Amino acid sequence: MAKDTVGNRAATLRDTVVVGGGAAGLSAALTLVRARRRVTVVDAGHPRNSPSAGVHGLLALDGVSPSDLVARGRREVQGYGGEVLDGEVVDASVASHGFDIRLRDGTTLPTRTLLIATGVVDELPDIPGVREQWGRGVLHCPYCHGWEVRDRRIGVLVTGPKSADEATLFHQWSRDIVVFTGGARLEEQDRINLGALGIPIVSGGISRVETDGERVTGVRLEDDELVSVDAVVVSPRMKAPLEPFTELGLKATEVAVGSIIETDEFGTTGVPGVWAAGNTSDLMAQVGGAAAQGVKAAQHINARLVLDDLNRTIGAREEADSAEGTPPPRPHPRPGR
Repeated sequence: MAKDTVGNRAATLRDTVVVGGGAAGLSAALTLVRARRRVTVVDAGHPRNSPSAGVHGLLALDGVSPSDLVARGRREVQGYGGEVLDGEVVDASVASHGFDIRLRDGTTLPTRTLLIATGVVDELPDIPGVREQWGRGVLHCPYCHGWEVRDRRIGVLVTGPKSADEATLFHQWSRDIVVFTGGARLEEQDRINLGALGIPIVSGGISRVETDGERVTGVRLEDDELVSVDAVVVSPRMKAPLEPFTELGLKATEVAVGSIIETDEFGTTGVPGVWAAGNTSDLMAQVGGAAAQGVKAAQHINARLVLDDLNRTIGAREEADSAEGTPPPRPHPRPGR
């Protein structure tokens, strides 16, 4: 596929541009290139799970490093003729052929359809030590990391509306749980639930998450008391980055723990020709779930493109027959999809 240059908008028209080169984006791209579609994946190179040592719960690939998973996925997409670009999308606009996707380096990618699979940005609590240990000693998902901290001392920081629920979930992996309110108010039902499980509640402000340079060692309170723990759980607010796509009319939908692009079961957004998959539209999706959503969206995109091509062919034939005085063909049945 020819490389686009600044101002060269007549370059190869893609069937789909996929923004985001994680599990959802690469799975979608793989499905589409195997359907003989011209596909470009644009990846900004900031995977959300990059701090983690391994991806867990992914059948046959449990424990694979995030970087290895992405590298393998890229090779598979490229092996079928797909294009993967390192770059950042800064703008998307409607065009006669579908959309023009502009990168920060000035490259413009013309495409018929668009799939947004950028994932989300985690808005972490402003507590020293949290960001430094994020994805290692500071966790948020029991299904991603619970096994790795089983039977260890786990501190849950109340940083969102679901923090108490996180404590009850992590209780499945360890009975040594303590909740730190950080001065926040817990609902009465949350206190009842935690009390029923024997989970202690520590009130008062939090100064920092202590480490030994490599691992979490405890939670330091504002009164300088240190409560020893081996891992810390937080509930970040998760935000789908929509800034490059606002001109298309896409809007964020607020949910309890963040914001998403709202879609139907096939990943279709409210903007015709635009799909979304993975954490961009489902904050709770793990890697396997995100990949599955990418595949489903890709299948729907391909079906849409097949129908568009069919209608275009029928239209061209009708025009030709009309010019020759030939009766128009009988209507072609729509695909059963």
